[in-house]
Amino acid sequence: MKRVLVPTDFSACADNAINFAVESARIVPLQITLLHSFEIIANVYTDYVGVNKEFNTTLLNEANSKLAKLKKEIEKKYGVPVDVVISTESLQEAISTTLHNTKFDAIVMGTLGASGIKEKLWGSRTANTISKSRIPVFAIPNDYKWKKPQKILLATNQFEKDPVILDFIFELAGLYMANVEVEIFTDKDDDKAGIFLHNNRQIVQYEKYLKETYKEETLMSAHLSGEDFGQTLQDFIEKNEIDILVMVTYPMKFWNRIFKPSKTKRMSYHTKIPLLAIPAAHGHSE
Repeated sequence: MKRVLVPTDFSACADNAINFAVESARIVPLQITLLHSFEIIANVYTDYVGVNKEFNTTLLNEANSKLAKLKKEIEKKYGVPVDVVISTESLQEAISTTLHNTKFDAIVMGTLGASGIKEKLWGSRTANTISKSRIPVFAIPNDYKWKKPQKILLATNQFEKDPVILDFIFELAGLYMANVEVEIFTDKDDDKAGIFLHNNRQIVQYEKYLKETYKEETLMSAHLSGEDFGQTLQDFIEKNEIDILVMVTYPMKFWNRIFKPSKTKRMSYHTKIPLLAIPAAHGHSE
């Protein structure tokens, strides 16, 4: 992970994501790019009169000024290099364009906070980014306080073996000098007894595979079951003091069939620790 894109709307929610990226950059050599999406307000009559043009220019200048100030503060205080990008496209279009122009390894965004409608709107944009992104997305809770990650939890029912996914997780763990844990969940209500037994057998083999492939003798695994995925996972995270939760996102067709509506997207609203959402290989619908 060398370059991260951090979209911001200058809210407290987005500021916390910037803080996560900056603190990470003090441990891991990172180039941070701050992106502000500024959607031009268009109206034929007011454009003709010139009111909107003047209004938009003022807002654009303010956004440029705020980005420049953020850049200067971060570089002066932390010595972390920062680039800035301002776009007149919608947030998703701005992210897409920026990713097309420059190669990034991950996106870092703030997610739902308890305060104010602005944070709630930004949180929903983060969930939307997770569902559409072709690169990993870190969702940072609004009330999260920075802590150097020591435990990273991969929660998956697919026993992932794609090196693109696993390499990213284990390289990240190596950079943070953190341990990796793996958790498999079986739904008590919806899954048949045979699935529980299958998962029980598979988790043992999966732990062995990961230890051998990534030379991680300290890796641990757990098989959880419960009636509510989110609550069961949250309880496990708190009990085991997990610092980063990792989940893999799949195309919607597959996700609906296996998990019901996106667990990763839902967790982005409720997680109390950073959530790293890694997209599965593109084009996989099975």
